[in-house]
Amino acid sequence: MTSLQVEPNDGKEAAGADEGYQRGLGARQIQMIAIGGAIGTGLFLGAGKAISKAGPSLILAYAIAGLVIFFIMRALGELLMYRPVSGSFSEYAREFVGPFAGFVTGWTYWLFWVVTGMTEVTAAAQYMTYWFDIPQWVSALIFTIILYGANLISVKLFGELEFWFSMVKVTAIIGMILICLGILTLGFSDAGETASVTHLWADGGFFPKGIGGTLMTLQIVMFAFLAVELVGVTAGESKDPEKTLPKAINTVPWRIAVFYVGALIMILSVVSWTNFQPGVSPFVAAFDKMGLAVGAGIVNFVVLTAALSSCNSGMYSTGRMLRDLALNNQGPKLFTRLTKSGTPLIGTTFSALLMMFGVWINYQWPGKAFEMVVSFATISGMWAWIMILVSQIRYRAKANRGELPESTFKAPGAPFTSWFALAFIGMVIVMMGVDKDARISLYCAPLWGLILGISYLVLKSRNPQGAAFAKRS
Repeated sequence: MTSLQVEPNDGKEAAGADEGYQRGLGARQIQMIAIGGAIGTGLFLGAGKAISKAGPSLILAYAIAGLVIFFIMRALGELLMYRPVSGSFSEYAREFVGPFAGFVTGWTYWLFWVVTGMTEVTAAAQYMTYWFDIPQWVSALIFTIILYGANLISVKLFGELEFWFSMVKVTAIIGMILICLGILTLGFSDAGETASVTHLWADGGFFPKGIGGTLMTLQIVMFAFLAVELVGVTAGESKDPEKTLPKAINTVPWRIAVFYVGALIMILSVVSWTNFQPGVSPFVAAFDKMGLAVGAGIVNFVVLTAALSSCNSGMYSTGRMLRDLALNNQGPKLFTRLTKSGTPLIGTTFSALLMMFGVWINYQWPGKAFEMVVSFATISGMWAWIMILVSQIRYRAKANRGELPESTFKAPGAPFTSWFALAFIGMVIVMMGVDKDARISLYCAPLWGLILGISYLVLKSRNPQGAAFAKRS
């Protein structure tokens, strides 16, 4: 990153009223992006490993973590109504914590989506093996190319595609819940005779691996919720952010209750948790145990769609985050360029090329590819949540003193709920350090921080008086 160019920002905020984007995302699309953002690989594939580690107590882990996510999203909502901008996380970190925090947040969130893109194409490649005996890396390569092509479109069409992707996921989960409910009450299918809610506590208890086993799944649980903050990135391209964003954020409690807690209660009631294993989607495995082979194939198609949808969202986010950094003179100027349709083509292309690294991971370690990238994606994604919470705490303090206008969408219980969420994230990071499989991400994080620190000092030395390095008052 030593080749980055630094030029004065002439005192104007990069994320002003007109960021150059087309406001093509309507309320219907924003709602479905918000709902579908949290329904992806973490639930459809990662839950298999989490169930094997924690058993039925995973339901409680999702419920508590879901409450924390709601606190984070309401903190983000308060900031968005104060100033809705496309590069929201880095912009708020830049304003309320400092220019270096904004620099780190922008580049780390960009890295998060690059790594997540690798995760999603890895999951998609694993899903393909359900039907075809082809190498994972081949599927990963094909999917990366297709999704890159899909991102060379207008934001309006992107929103429409994401709307239907999310609709497929939502419909599938609701359908699965209804089928499981029918099996429990009417007793049809191969699982009808053994299906019972007693599976939630009869097969080794609600905590079959102990509370420690439940705590060890927290990084997988939090990974499942990563991307709920994507609505913040869409702020600069929403038609009416003051109305659409609060509505989308307020859907968080019920979508977590239905799609995570509700779905797991149904699955683990119909099929004992002892039948699930890592690397296999619990939804597909459940239908197999029910003897509904056609249903398993349909669900596998749905989870494939979910993974590709999440990767598609990742490519969308990376281009916008790189452009925000470039507009603030903290990234290469070429990333500021937009196509006629308002797409940050160069930033998206650069990110897609790096996502190709996931193809190589699938080639080298097809059996461990998913676990290898999940832990690093989790730690980098949680950094954005930390900055959201810290920024909201500092913003609320300034607003209470009358130094800034109050938000029209205040976070309830803040700043106490924000401090609680920060403490919970801290506990998750500690548990990642205990887990030998997740520990590698904590080794990588300081290295990434060192790279960013050196890059920032180089940029600042070239333009020490630049607006990008002056903390805003």
